[in-house]
Amino acid sequence: MSQFQSDWQVPTFISEVFHPRRSRYCVCVFVINEGDRIRAQLVRMESLAPAGDIVIADGGSTDGSLASDFVRARGVRAILTKTGPGKLSAQMRMGLAWAMQEGYDGAVVVDGNGKDGIDALPRFHAALSEGWDHVQGSRYILGGAAMNTPFLRHWGVLLLHAPLISIAARHRYTDTTNGFRAYSKRLLLDPRVQPFRDIFTAYELHYYLAIRAACLGFRVTEIPVTRTYPEMGTMPTKITGFRGNWRVLQTLLAACAGRFNPPS
Repeated sequence: MSQFQSDWQVPTFISEVFHPRRSRYCVCVFVINEGDRIRAQLVRMESLAPAGDIVIADGGSTDGSLASDFVRARGVRAILTKTGPGKLSAQMRMGLAWAMQEGYDGAVVVDGNGKDGIDALPRFHAALSEGWDHVQGSRYILGGAAMNTPFLRHWGVLLLHAPLISIAARHRYTDTTNGFRAYSKRLLLDPRVQPFRDIFTAYELHYYLAIRAACLGFRVTEIPVTRTYPEMGTMPTKITGFRGNWRVLQTLLAACAGRFNPPS
C-alpha cells in the first residue's frame, strides 16, 4: 500500500501494479462485482489505452471478474482493492489519492458497469490538456446521447438533481449524476478542496467536487458522452428502491448546503 500525506484519509487497500506509469493521465475505473460487464468494458478500453493508464479501483469484488492474468492482458496498469470501509466515494479517494501519489496530472473517472461510451476517453484527456479542472460528461448536451434511461432517473436529473447542484455551484450543469468525469491535479490538491477526507463514503464526493470546483473559480466544463442502459434484464446500478433514492436525495441536499466543505 502507498504512503500518502499525513493529512489524507484514504481507506486501506491492496495494490497490484503491472507496469510503470506511461501516461500523463490515468483512467480510474470503479467496480464491484460487475462480472462480464467490466470484462467487456476493458476489452473496449484496450484500444484506447494510449489515452491514459487504466487503474481499476475495486470495492472488493468476489466474482472473479478481475483475475490478474485477464486484466494484465488488457493493458491495465494496476488493480487497487479496497479493504477498508466505505462505498463509491471511498473507492474514489483510494483511486485518486493513488493517482496523485503516482504523479499523474489528472484522472478520468468512470464506472465499470458498461453503461458509458468509453470512446469519449480521448476527449476527456484533451480537455485536461487544455487546462480544464472539472470535466463533466453529459448525455444531455449537443453530441451526447441518453439510451434507455429509466423514466424516473431521466426526469429526476433534469428537474431536480442538476438544477439544485447548478444553483449551489453558481454554474449550469446538465447531467450531475453521470459519473463519467475528469479532475485535474490542480483541483484535487488545492488545500481549499481536500477531497481525501473520511466524510466522503458514498456519492458525496461526485456532488461535492462539481460544486466546489465551480464555486472556487476552477475551470469547469461539460463534454458530450453516451450512457446506455440495457433494454431488458438486470439494471446495472447500485441505487435501488426508496431507501437508496432517499439517501441520494439527502446527500444531494447536504452537498448543496455546503455540508462537505472543509473547515475554514
